[in-house]
Amino acid sequence: MKLASIKHGRDGRLVVVSRDLGRCVAVPGIAPTLQAALDQWEQVAPRLAEIAAALDNGELSGSLPFVAADCAAPLPRAYLFADGSAFLSHVELVRRARGADMPAELYQTPLMYQGDSGGWLAPTAPIPWRDAAWGLDFEGEVAAITGDQPAGCDERTAATGIRLLMLVNDVSLRGLIPAELARGFGFYQSKPASSASPVAVTPDELGDAWHDGRVQLPLEVTLNGKPFGHPHAGAMHFSFPQLIAHAARTRPLVAGSIIGSGTVSNADASAGEACIAERRMREHQADGTPHTPWLMPGDKVRFDMRGSDGQSVFGAIEQQVTAC
Repeated sequence: MKLASIKHGRDGRLVVVSRDLGRCVAVPGIAPTLQAALDQWEQVAPRLAEIAAALDNGELSGSLPFVAADCAAPLPRAYLFADGSAFLSHVELVRRARGADMPAELYQTPLMYQGDSGGWLAPTAPIPWRDAAWGLDFEGEVAAITGDQPAGCDERTAATGIRLLMLVNDVSLRGLIPAELARGFGFYQSKPASSASPVAVTPDELGDAWHDGRVQLPLEVTLNGKPFGHPHAGAMHFSFPQLIAHAARTRPLVAGSIIGSGTVSNADASAGEACIAERRMREHQADGTPHTPWLMPGDKVRFDMRGSDGQSVFGAIEQQVTAC
């Protein structure tokens, strides 16, 4: 099934969305918000699935057109956003860009930081721009939304706790990252609010495109209407169960925790990129200097992912950069 949150108050109003993203229906009698549904998932998920089936079969009255612009992020505010870096080609490129080596332990243990989870940007919300020196960048990712996970859970337990999947634009301020990391305490100011796709989907909604704990589909990225990349999301070195188990190693995760994949990235440069930093590093390698500028006011970015039927799975993130 596919779920979304229509803008309403701070936490949105939960709607079930048809598979073709054409119609939706609110379900206040089952759960008023997505967080409420996640808090009692075992009880409400079967009822939500029945609504989804009836909606897809045209058997449900009272549905409305689904409009992405009416959507908040699926979880407008979440208890946790822990973002991994599961695509090692991305790690290698961005570390090389700032003159850092690639320690062997990065191949065995995921990198992860805790990002801003209190105010997710809607899928069509402007991306705030404040200072050219901050180096505004986009990062296209996939993310999992979990149920309750016990501290120290293993990968098998983590896999059964994946409730939903969605796309993420992890907004980054590249100009601030080197100084923050040099101080030894990690990202904070360089990672403002991220945005998410209009729709989050249960893993079974992906069919054969969900296996090995990975979404086996390419991510379509465009910048100002031109193709920027189509890297395959199945190239994760660490799977979502591995990322979730890593996040829960020393603490439990509550229902509604969001675990990001990190920037979708392929070693094959012909796949393009899902962030500007990778493009600039490849330009530097080829020409001795980067050519692609960081985002500026007026720039438009778009992320989408299509299934084997050619239809959008999550709906698109479509944002324009706006000066504040």
